[in-house]
Amino acid sequence: MTSPALTATVDLAAIAHNVGVLRAVSGTDVMAVVKADAYGHGALPVARAVLAAGATELGVAHLTEAAALRAAGIDAPVTAWLHTPGADFAGAITDRIDIALSSIAQLEAVIAAARRIGQPAVVTAKVDTGLNRSGVAVDEWSDFAERVAKAHADGSVILRAAMCHLARGDEPEHPLNDAQAQRLDLAVADLVRLGAAPQVVHIANSPAALTRPDLARDLVRPGIAVYGRTPVPAQGDFGLIPAMTLTARIALVKKVAAGQGVSYSETWIAPRDTMVAVVAAGYADGVPRLLSGRIRVRIGDRMFDGVGRICMDQLVVDLGPDGAGVREGDEAELFGTGAAGGPTAKDWADAIGTIDYEIVSQVGTRVVRRYVGAGAVGVDSEDTAKPENAGTGQ
Repeated sequence: MTSPALTATVDLAAIAHNVGVLRAVSGTDVMAVVKADAYGHGALPVARAVLAAGATELGVAHLTEAAALRAAGIDAPVTAWLHTPGADFAGAITDRIDIALSSIAQLEAVIAAARRIGQPAVVTAKVDTGLNRSGVAVDEWSDFAERVAKAHADGSVILRAAMCHLARGDEPEHPLNDAQAQRLDLAVADLVRLGAAPQVVHIANSPAALTRPDLARDLVRPGIAVYGRTPVPAQGDFGLIPAMTLTARIALVKKVAAGQGVSYSETWIAPRDTMVAVVAAGYADGVPRLLSGRIRVRIGDRMFDGVGRICMDQLVVDLGPDGAGVREGDEAELFGTGAAGGPTAKDWADAIGTIDYEIVSQVGTRVVRRYVGAGAVGVDSEDTAKPENAGTGQ
């Protein structure tokens, strides 16, 4: 059997550990966010792992992501919160997906779908408390609350939950966090007064779950922390363990003479006779082209500098004049847990001015996911919940 050129090794035991940390620190239940194929880690294996570790619910962006989990046999509560016109609300109702609503128009579409198929819709009121993104707007809230309460009373919907999303959760002491929580509490009070008290209220994302347990309400809704990435780097890692290690095999080792350029536009000229390794990974696989000349990889127990432009399928590292004993077929670690000074996704993010959420989420489809740790038996890269038209809501 041919070994894959690129592998993302996902440690499900680390993910289970991280869920345990989130439960312990927040003191409440966990809705694990598995949108975007579980931030690139594989939605179905991760969903099974987090539920086995004690998470009680799952969260996704699109209805198609939720439907894929249902089709794979996941029966736990799943909430989806981003919908475009024409979304298949009838299918979501049939699948018992909790539909988070951000407008009166969405509410009316869900009510119509529920009445058409003769089954109540389970819904969440998503309230815009200050992020000014999705969520019921302030000037719509009173009308929305009355309409959803009426639909709850007549059996068209079951108002299960209320939620909002923090704009500055990664700044734990920022006053907007408390202001948003107060606004959500007032919205919940409106629903209670109208006879449609939600069963579950949630505010806290990863940073708030780890730094503001007072905002937890009925559960916390972490995303990146589930995967072991600290959401507040200034406060350390919180005991989280990064779950993904990205590796690629070396396709070629060759000599480059002093004065010769490497890769497109010859942005790196060899200052001496040297040996280079061509690593079978590029920007199509999630290695940002912006890392050209900045990336460092680990081969064996040594770190090597990337040189020249990162290409679609390959990148080049300088091995030095003696080649460091590196051979074709050896494995290069692109990022991992950071143990023993190895490269991390945060290193990449810091180098190009982004966040490690983006780095892990963009690991490409050519990269084989390999699962290790508790719950990994019988799981491979095909065991993922892949929605059709995930970006459309259709």
